[in-house]
Amino acid sequence: MAALASAGGHGISLLPATRPKGGSLSMPTPTVFVIDDQEAVRHALGEMLTVFGFSVETFGTADLFLKQLEPERTGCVVADVRMPGTDGIALTRELVRRGSTLPVILISGHADVPMAVAAIKAGAEDFIEKPVDDMQLVAAINRGLARAFERLDTQRSLESLNSSFARLTAREVEIFDLVVQGFTSQAIAAKLELSPRTVESYRAQVMEKMKAESVAVLVRQAVRLGRITP
Repeated sequence: MAALASAGGHGISLLPATRPKGGSLSMPTPTVFVIDDQEAVRHALGEMLTVFGFSVETFGTADLFLKQLEPERTGCVVADVRMPGTDGIALTRELVRRGSTLPVILISGHADVPMAVAAIKAGAEDFIEKPVDDMQLVAAINRGLARAFERLDTQRSLESLNSSFARLTAREVEIFDLVVQGFTSQAIAAKLELSPRTVESYRAQVMEKMKAESVAVLVRQAVRLGRITP
């Protein structure tokens, strides 16, 4: 691996990627999971990543990692391609199958183009040849963590939106759908045989429950919920 002293001249951030500022949802502290059947490699990578400020856990096999992995864990996987039992590419496929948000960076001392292509097709974030360059690996981990945070934010934001929508009554859902389709309160009143004042009351309740400060926000929410197509 490249000497740590060379870190300053590459023009990239050496700090672990953090949750994007401005998000409203809390994120667990991410961990870099290093998986390699060679103890010397695990130790070297673990020490280097710890120096760069990452929280690190190491595993000798992918099978042991998968057995102990808790679904809510966040972070990034750095795994060798060739290992006894489940190899790095099979590990990547299994994480994708489980719906894991963990990005995977595969490393190999016997890399070739077909292997790299197979790794990316399996869902790997990046593919790096051994001996591993510290800066290249840190940059890849930071990119992976940044994308993972974005996916988690999007996922949790949608879950929150679905939760708000589920609180609407059947009548409020009717009002919601008509408002986002562009119907005025007068038109909704005529369509549902309600008074305009009643429609305005329902509309205000919908806006409050959905935490929408404008009709434009409500329309964007409807698109995300699949109630209308953009």
